[in-house]
Amino acid sequence: MPEVSAGVLAWRPAADGPQVLLVHPGGPYWRGRDRAAWSIPKGLAEPGEDLYAAALREFEEELGQPISGEAQPLSPCRTPGGKWIHAWLVRADLDLTGLRSNVFEMEWPPRSGRRAAFPEVDQAAYFAPDEARVRIHAGQRPVLEDALRRLGWRS
Repeated sequence: MPEVSAGVLAWRPAADGPQVLLVHPGGPYWRGRDRAAWSIPKGLAEPGEDLYAAALREFEEELGQPISGEAQPLSPCRTPGGKWIHAWLVRADLDLTGLRSNVFEMEWPPRSGRRAAFPEVDQAAYFAPDEARVRIHAGQRPVLEDALRRLGWRS
């Protein structure tokens, strides 16, 4: 059975069009990567879990704050790796200065036998559509494009 992720794509209006909130994964493998490295705040849903509830949980875990507002479901997409992503579009102008992500542990450096903790997310930012298209992970681009269409953005 393929993995299922659930997330929230927050957006806010700006003078030159909508801006979307993306997060940068933490940890040593993503350090220094920017292009096609950012993501919508999302994570794996548990079997049988309500997907929107999972999306809200993951958003709060990754950003350290809840999100609320009217949620518009976006079209699910399947990544090249086979995972399904279910996402919701929510208007929210959040203060990102207090980013507090949950952490994960991994062996680091590799084959050292030592474990190190890293934040799941090390940055969060709002981006204009063209910049978001460059930064978002390619497998999530269909979610972004669906959101931009729904927001009436054409470029």
